[in-house]
Amino acid sequence: MSLETEAPPVSTSPGEGTQRPPFKPGHRHYLKPQKKFYRQRAHSNPMSDHLIDYPRTPAVMDWGSLYPAFFNNPKDKTKQVEFADLGCGYGGLLVALSPMFPDTLILGMELRVKVSDFVIDKIKNLRSEHPDQYQNIACIRSNVMKYFPCYFKKAQLSKMFFLYPDPHFKRNKHRWRVINRGTLAEYAYALKEGGIVYTITDIPMLHSWIDSHFTEHPLFQKLTEEELKADPVVEKIYASTEEGQKVSRTNGLKLMACYRRVPDPFK
Repeated sequence: MSLETEAPPVSTSPGEGTQRPPFKPGHRHYLKPQKKFYRQRAHSNPMSDHLIDYPRTPAVMDWGSLYPAFFNNPKDKTKQVEFADLGCGYGGLLVALSPMFPDTLILGMELRVKVSDFVIDKIKNLRSEHPDQYQNIACIRSNVMKYFPCYFKKAQLSKMFFLYPDPHFKRNKHRWRVINRGTLAEYAYALKEGGIVYTITDIPMLHSWIDSHFTEHPLFQKLTEEELKADPVVEKIYASTEEGQKVSRTNGLKLMACYRRVPDPFK
């Protein structure tokens, strides 16, 4: 969408389009997106066949189009994403981490089309209002449970985030949960040794599920309370996301657990 053109609300296909607010005539910056134009169901089926563009392999992924300030040439492969917020929601954590790690590329991945559109437009607005900031964050619409290995090569990531993931309460839908035995193998592959996975939820049953899967996996080790207190990222996880702020307003639980990627004990 052009910076200089007043664009009408658009819809790409039934159920998939997002109505966006028009630009003000004469303004050369992106307007701050309004959530009323991005209404979306709270849940999305990760097993459905969504229309999503994804790279065949990490080697062909075009990161330059997402982080133009870091790539002089679109084919430049010298810089790579190191932090991944999987199921990034409305992008609160991305915005909070951007000034903390200005030279680190941070990617949000979100399955819900209108929510991902909101984050993408939010980042455009932040970049236009603060030209020297927020160049290191980006969001894409993708299905983590299906296409995660297509984006990240071995030991590429140093931090991964799962903040308030969908609980999928029904027993026959537990396989839809983003953290399970199958996906943990993929996450361990992409996370470098010493890298950290951050998780938080307000649902005790889901917290127990997450903790049992990580602690049973030989490539992850739970961080101690002392290590959590010393990590500056932990504070942002508690307060930066919309879901976290909603839990705070209702005085709900915030159950956090973090896990370090350890060397393969079978090597």
